[in-house]
Amino acid sequence: MLAMDGVHVSYGNTPILRDIDIDIDDGETVGIMGRNGVGKTTLMKTVIGLLTPDEGTIRYAGEDVTDLSADRRARLGMGYIPQGRDVFPDLTVEQNISMGLSISEHKSEKLVDDVYDYFPRLAERRGQKAGTMSGGEQQMLAIGRALAGNPDLLLLDEPSEGIQPSIVQQITDDIANINEEFGVTVLFVEQNLQVIRELSERCYVVDGGRIETELDAEDLEDVDAVADYLAV
Repeated sequence: MLAMDGVHVSYGNTPILRDIDIDIDDGETVGIMGRNGVGKTTLMKTVIGLLTPDEGTIRYAGEDVTDLSADRRARLGMGYIPQGRDVFPDLTVEQNISMGLSISEHKSEKLVDDVYDYFPRLAERRGQKAGTMSGGEQQMLAIGRALAGNPDLLLLDEPSEGIQPSIVQQITDDIANINEEFGVTVLFVEQNLQVIRELSERCYVVDGGRIETELDAEDLEDVDAVADYLAV
């Protein structure tokens, strides 16, 4: 589904990512973890096409997308939920979801109906401006907007950030269910140890702009070891 091979990324003359190799199969849920400032968000922006590698290749569904723009990648089936969610605060729930629908090359109002069926709270608030919603509701909206684009790969950067603890479990369950029910492959960045352990089938650890190691499901059961990678 997604492969990065020897990817290097810089901001100006400052290298951020070095020799990144990842390989994600169709239907997997894979985590990216590591301390703050090690390049996780840069990696996600590179996958979606907001940043262009200095070296290396990115392949999506067998196609080389290294030089494709973010909007083209979205039309190929990548859905992206950035850190902070980036909903349009002055637009209503319905308008935000319509923005997601506009990305799909196979537009269908059924996609919107599916989002409302999956997130009844959004259906109840379809006329409400996104900026007046809680952090958890905005995260639901960001996920719903991405789903309206009919993605095969969902990219989430810190999905639990800024959400009250009582809602984090619901968001975690939503992501897991989207993977299972819709068959959407999920790649996510996360700092919340519980979310990482509940969602990840396996997890790449980033440190100093490199993939330091890969943890499988059994490794993720070692709470102390995983916490050490997060410096928590």
